[in-house]
Amino acid sequence: MAAKPSTHPVPCATTVARLSSHRDRLVTQVMKTIDREHVWYRALSAEDRSWVGLVAQASVDAFIAWCQDKRSSASSSQEIFAVAPAELTRTVSLHQTLLLVKSGVDVIEAEAEVLSAPGRASELHDAVLRYSREFAFATAEVYARAAEMRGSWDARLEALVVDSLIRGDTGPSVRSRLAALGWSSTGQAVCVVTGISAPLGEGRVREVRSALRSAAPDSLAGFQSDRVLALLSGIDQFDAAVRAILPALGGGPVVVGPKVPSLDELPRSIRAAVAGLDALPAWPAAPRPVQADDLLPERLLLGDPEARATLLERAYRPLIAAGRDVALTLGTYLELGRSLEGAARVLFVHPNTVRYRLGKISEICGWDPSDPREAYVLQHALAVGRLQPA
Repeated sequence: MAAKPSTHPVPCATTVARLSSHRDRLVTQVMKTIDREHVWYRALSAEDRSWVGLVAQASVDAFIAWCQDKRSSASSSQEIFAVAPAELTRTVSLHQTLLLVKSGVDVIEAEAEVLSAPGRASELHDAVLRYSREFAFATAEVYARAAEMRGSWDARLEALVVDSLIRGDTGPSVRSRLAALGWSSTGQAVCVVTGISAPLGEGRVREVRSALRSAAPDSLAGFQSDRVLALLSGIDQFDAAVRAILPALGGGPVVVGPKVPSLDELPRSIRAAVAGLDALPAWPAAPRPVQADDLLPERLLLGDPEARATLLERAYRPLIAAGRDVALTLGTYLELGRSLEGAARVLFVHPNTVRYRLGKISEICGWDPSDPREAYVLQHALAVGRLQPA
């Protein structure tokens, strides 16, 4: 047995006729009320205000049609919003749209005595309340559907941007796409990469995106089969931001690329972080997270040209520039198994002299020869420098 179509009570024919005859005046009153009561509306562009006006007109027409047919539904919100571009749901929020509905309700209720047949104002009041409730739910559905579609589009656009940055492209098209995604920062940025054993499900993807948005005003995520890349910008405390997103990244290894001064340099941070993740198995005791530049020896063994360039620029060349004795002392100290006394005997100097020169090395390049791990980095820096053509 077929279900009967749902119906709703409607005002009498006289009230409906009066509503129709006063349609233009109602639209004018609604727009005046919106302009008077809502500062955010006045801040919209002229084009967006005109679209809101068309939506207001369509909603008044839809209410009159709803009153004329007891089988009609307020779920025609999709048709009401069809008069304006889909982008309007980005400009005018759901909350603001519901405020517009309330403005329309207030206008009709204030005019109820004039619009209704004598003694039938209560019918119009009831109709307005019922319609506005149905319309509010239908409008929420419109916004939910728009958000879902926008989310799918944004995810695809985000994947394209991350892929472009991985390839080193920071040109106008990439910047335009970043702007479409809401990226506004022109300052420092960093890449964080984590290894995964299998592609993440939708729930984990949402969790990662949510954590990134909370940690940095400008953030992007790239999801690949064996790793997740997170790009962060628009913040001062990057260490705190990285710690904040760790739980969402799961239990895999995490490598943080070098902090770079601008978007143009972001591909460098991405390359370093990815290379660090590839090289990480060679250092089982690495902390989590670990800086990509703390993996320079392992990256060098994998043939990473940027690791080689970094060791030359940050370690070898500054040491050579500091004087022959400094580099010679470091080389001797490392070759003798980090023996202070042994290096002093070979160099014919006092152990305190060796100790002083080693302390100077820490000041010059930031790596401490007395620390086993940092000595390992310096040993590779010396090897790379010695292989340089004369």
